[in-house]
Amino acid sequence: MPPTAGDPSPSPSFSSSITTPDGWHPRTAERRLLHLLHHCPNARARPLELLAFAVRRALPASPPSPHHHSLAALILLSSPPPPALPLLRLLPPEPPPPLTLLNAAVKALSSSSSPADAFRLLSTLRRLHAPDRLSFLPLLGCASSLPLLSALHSLLLRLGFLSHHAISLALLKPYPLPHVRVLFDEIPQKNRCTVAYNTLITACLKVRDIRAARHLLDEMQRYRRSRRSVVSWNLMIAGCARCGRDDMAVWFFEGMVGEGEVAPDDGTLAAALPACGRTGNVGAGRWAHEYAKKTGLLESTVHVANAVVDMYCKCGDIASAREVFEGMRKRSVVSWNTMIAGFSLNGHGIDGIELFQEMQKQRIEPNSVTFLGVLGCCAHAGAVEVGREIFQSILSEHGIEPAIEHYGCMVDLLARSGLLEEAHALIQGMPMKPNAAIWGALLSACRAHSGLGIAEVALKELINLEPWNSGNYVLLANLYAETERWEEAGEVRRLMRTMSVNKAPGQSLIEEARFQLTNASQ
Repeated sequence: MPPTAGDPSPSPSFSSSITTPDGWHPRTAERRLLHLLHHCPNARARPLELLAFAVRRALPASPPSPHHHSLAALILLSSPPPPALPLLRLLPPEPPPPLTLLNAAVKALSSSSSPADAFRLLSTLRRLHAPDRLSFLPLLGCASSLPLLSALHSLLLRLGFLSHHAISLALLKPYPLPHVRVLFDEIPQKNRCTVAYNTLITACLKVRDIRAARHLLDEMQRYRRSRRSVVSWNLMIAGCARCGRDDMAVWFFEGMVGEGEVAPDDGTLAAALPACGRTGNVGAGRWAHEYAKKTGLLESTVHVANAVVDMYCKCGDIASAREVFEGMRKRSVVSWNTMIAGFSLNGHGIDGIELFQEMQKQRIEPNSVTFLGVLGCCAHAGAVEVGREIFQSILSEHGIEPAIEHYGCMVDLLARSGLLEEAHALIQGMPMKPNAAIWGALLSACRAHSGLGIAEVALKELINLEPWNSGNYVLLANLYAETERWEEAGEVRRLMRTMSVNKAPGQSLIEEARFQLTNASQ
């Protein structure tokens, strides 16, 4: 790309000897490179070509001010960035590279797979320049061990950088909870912003301390600088769900909507809708669906639509799930998987098989999760031949190695259809060791189809896999008793006493007529 006639004349501060043979002056090349980086997304995705352009136009050999700023921009703005260390080696030994370029190189190495090179470059940087906060911020996110993080923390303390708000916030993220709490308490209350509270809430939820996280969320409202953001609510909703407290996740979602401080976004719905489905709270889920429709998130965000479909499937409203699925303008493979799994979950096996066939007609490549769902549909529909064909095609047509879960689905399909011998042979031919779920699926079918011989084999395998599970011993003893094999039944009872396995006491559960949301907050 030669310079145009309208380009300004070269600055007199640069020697004409720097001009390349094809007529490019470094100032012109710099402007062209910066224009490509700031205004051309396609160019930013081709970092090596941009680096070649800079080398051919002699930018590394140019005086460091201001031309190395364009090289720093090349490292920071291109995606992925060009190799930082080879780029630095292109520079002349004198004068040293400017601080902005070295900071950019440290950041690029920190975000790549070379954090050790980033720390070594920091040592070089400190010999050449007085570092600033941008020299350290990227390193705080890539410190791989607590001793390394502590050493970096000590250096920041000695150099006086802990007074920088960005540094103090970045220090909170990599530390575990006890250290985060100490650092947080050292921040003056007037400087505790929303980001600081969110970071501490995240640390609490990582160790499943929901009570402490909720206390922090309540405390945020007392101070203007730390008002709760949508991220704060999303952290609580998603964190409670990860901790297995879906009831509390729904409670926080309803609290967010009820207080009306901030509007839910796609992250809110993606975290709350699965919790609504798992708790069967179709009321909250339907409100989220209507909100997604009103705000346009249902059409514009595929993962929100997928979450709505999944919620309706788990709540048993398969008609609403199918309506949302068919109304989606864009579908990912997750969309198809969710709907097929929903059909399987609700016993609509034929519909799931037909949807899988429609997926193949539209040339949507299935993945391993797709086959789990459709094999479950085959089991519900009793479609043995279809299931056999699909199971054989997993590896032969789609190149996916069947996992133990796929074998479990196939065993369940065969056993439910009364093909106990074939199911047992499939288990024996598995390339991996069968687990308790597979033997349990075979056992359930044996009891339904009076397969006493195979049931005995399955129960013995279950006892070997789960010697602590009293239910397996009781089932085997009862099986022997039903066939009047009293001596073997007694042996099983004696084995239970020898293994110190106690029979689990019976339990009953009474559900309250009206669910109180306040119970979930306690």
